[in-house]
Amino acid sequence: MVEIKLTNSRTRKKEAFAPIDAANVRVYACGPTVYDRAHLGNARPVVVFDVLFRLLRQVYGENTVTYVRNFTDVDDKINARAAETGRPIRDITEETIGWYHDDMDALGALRPSHEPRATDYIAQMIAMNEELIAKGFAYEAEGHVLFEVRKFPDYGKLSGRSLDDMIAGARVEVAPFKRDPMDFVLWKPSDTDQPGWDSPWGRGRPGWHIECSAMSAELLGDVFDIHAGGIDLQFPHHENEIAQSRCAHGTGLMANVWLHNEMVQVEGKKMSKSLGNFFTVRDLLDQGIPGEVIRFVLLSTHYRKPMDWTAEKAREAEAVLRKWRGLTAGTDPAPSPSAAVIAALADDLNTAGAIAALHDLAGKGDGAGLLASARLLGLLGED
Repeated sequence: MVEIKLTNSRTRKKEAFAPIDAANVRVYACGPTVYDRAHLGNARPVVVFDVLFRLLRQVYGENTVTYVRNFTDVDDKINARAAETGRPIRDITEETIGWYHDDMDALGALRPSHEPRATDYIAQMIAMNEELIAKGFAYEAEGHVLFEVRKFPDYGKLSGRSLDDMIAGARVEVAPFKRDPMDFVLWKPSDTDQPGWDSPWGRGRPGWHIECSAMSAELLGDVFDIHAGGIDLQFPHHENEIAQSRCAHGTGLMANVWLHNEMVQVEGKKMSKSLGNFFTVRDLLDQGIPGEVIRFVLLSTHYRKPMDWTAEKAREAEAVLRKWRGLTAGTDPAPSPSAAVIAALADDLNTAGAIAALHDLAGKGDGAGLLASARLLGLLGED
């Protein structure tokens, strides 16, 4: 069997991947908060971890991998959008989920095994909060439930930060009901015009971090193989997930492997609305840039390095893909992808190396091998 090596953010080492159960490889990736179109930065983890999903299915078997990516459909940003537009929250989240599916489908991303919505797991979130309170890791104050960070000695290990340094430099909500500035919200009260659910602490709604802990535990178990997401989520979101999950379940780990992709730039600059270089996936598609081209550009840079989107890269990618489609027209794919492409992906998802191997296959005129291998990366699909 091919040995997969992944750079584990938890240990800061490239390690051989060994699933807890090779017959049920379990992966969780943080999904979007559904209030607006997905931008290019949102698309990068979707494409990167879609390749991981494909690789794991290739190595362990198509029906042995469970991939979960959630939708956060209860959040203050969604509430704000509803207040701005006067539209019902459910209409906004349903529309945005539809947009997300359309745009990620256009990028050739497979649908995950499960796409849980936070609002379908409120009971599990309440139960986890109750467990944390019972074990002395959380407390109720003025209708809020807060995690007491100093009760968890390993807090900060994922991101490599000391708690005292975090407090000194943090921009955290300093509320009178908090025992410590770093304590974070697990549950908060809702006004009459905000979405809310009945709980032991009154009508309210969950904090953001508890959502992923509850959904991953319900669908993948207390400890699972891989947790993935953008580097911007490492702190505080993933740090908080680890704290509340480990304390609630009494485990030494939440996930064995943590993967984080780096950020996206545009023409060498940070993507931002103020610079006028911020755009959504739909913006690019509407400009006539095929989803396959966007995917190719996103995969041309290793996921652990910043990815710079440029118009020139998009033009070059389209030229390559047109050439490859011409070479493979009317050809059936080989029975399996090339060993060189699999080896590149197995080396910490080296998609740039895999693309180089695809160029070699094209140079040799191996249309069948090129087609089978490109499809492992989600390229040269039938549509």
